[in-house]
Amino acid sequence: MNYDAVVVGSGPNGLSAAITLQRAGLGVLLLEGKPTVGGGMRTAELTLPGFHHDICSAIHPLGAGSPFFQTLPLADFGLTFANPPIAAAHPLDGGRAAVLRGSVADTAAGLGVDSETYARLMGPIVNDWPTMAGDVLGPLRWPEHPIDMASFGVSAVPPVTLLTKRFQTEEAQALFAGMAAHSIQPLTNLTTSAIALVLLAAGHLHNWPIPIGGSQRIADALAGYFKSIGGTIETDRMVRSMADIPPARAVLFDLTPKQILQITGDRFSALYRKQLENYRYGFGVFKVDWALDGPIPFTNADCRQAGTIHLGGTLEEITAGEQAVADGKHPDKPYVLLAQQSLFDDTRAPDGKHTVWAYCHVPNGSTVDQTDIIERQIERFAPGFRDRILSRHTMNTEQMEAYNPNYIGGDINGGIIDIGQLFTRPVISLSPYKTSADGLYICSSSTPPGGGVHGMCGYHAARVALADVFDKPVPFALARG
Repeated sequence: MNYDAVVVGSGPNGLSAAITLQRAGLGVLLLEGKPTVGGGMRTAELTLPGFHHDICSAIHPLGAGSPFFQTLPLADFGLTFANPPIAAAHPLDGGRAAVLRGSVADTAAGLGVDSETYARLMGPIVNDWPTMAGDVLGPLRWPEHPIDMASFGVSAVPPVTLLTKRFQTEEAQALFAGMAAHSIQPLTNLTTSAIALVLLAAGHLHNWPIPIGGSQRIADALAGYFKSIGGTIETDRMVRSMADIPPARAVLFDLTPKQILQITGDRFSALYRKQLENYRYGFGVFKVDWALDGPIPFTNADCRQAGTIHLGGTLEEITAGEQAVADGKHPDKPYVLLAQQSLFDDTRAPDGKHTVWAYCHVPNGSTVDQTDIIERQIERFAPGFRDRILSRHTMNTEQMEAYNPNYIGGDINGGIIDIGQLFTRPVISLSPYKTSADGLYICSSSTPPGGGVHGMCGYHAARVALADVFDKPVPFALARG
């Protein structure tokens, strides 16, 4: 069978690119090297029978509010979400915690003397986010709403270590530090405030929802919709060279530069190839999944009601820990991102039992076992945690890359998203999705806006391919709000 377009890789961006092209009336083939679709959106019994763990992505603050996903009837294909009473919590010593609640006012109320400062900062961003989302989650271009974007940029561009100087309390400063650490880079870097602001706004607008049944359900829903509109998926089709790809007018790669260079051989110009070779990957992660005999016994009651927990202590501790990783070290008290999905989704574990998901940042390519370090950070805020462990499963950076070749050295973001690669991923170009070879495009998280389960990289790449190759517009408008 002949296809108009082929998409290689079925992560959220590959699926989104394939759907966008198919909705435009093309014949699209999606190739996936693994037995199932999903990329980072996969769920498996990693520890004990009946305990279902998300292998990579777990909580989806950007997925629920994705301007692209909101154009799709994913609920019709079995996707439902659980919304924790508290989106995220950040415990501190002494039983204290900063908490991200549903409204700006409710979150601000928990920050004491910083209440008004938080409300003044986050209120306008939350109000403007529905119209700004398409600009923030896209390539560098003249924004549709330049005044709103300029206002956002004043707070988003500085490092979070500067933004937090507006606040007096350890709680408020730690809340922003924990959010900014999702960027997986030193907190002293420019634009680390941006991810904090975006994640906080997403929490206020859409919570940080948990897909019932696991992250695999997001992939299955996207794939189900794609096939319902005529798309074709072939799994167990690992692509190692262009010879493995059927002829098509356009090929889109949901892969990072390293794999693309291996596949395409000498098809790119010397300059473009050199730029891809110079593409920079960021921190790796060391991940642990646990089967527990009961919920995590956090000292702070709010933490027992939160889907996501940021462990790392104060702004100063997290800043020092992330800098240590950048310097090639393994901090004794790392920032740990933890999710406790089974508290809100009883499909994840047998009755009365629980699953927990967590990782810390490590130098790219590190194979140092961080299990004890991570468990000590949890015990710090939840004494007795270790007594509830029934089984654990660990993955170092090499194992992460073996699971998903996109995770180079354990980098789950498809390359570092610092100021040097925020809008110039993977190369400096007015059209970052287009390669130097006619008909070849990149739609992975190595393009703007970067990592996360939102599908926007795939949407934007498909949009460029539709215009370049097929002289077609995107046949739908992105959602607003």
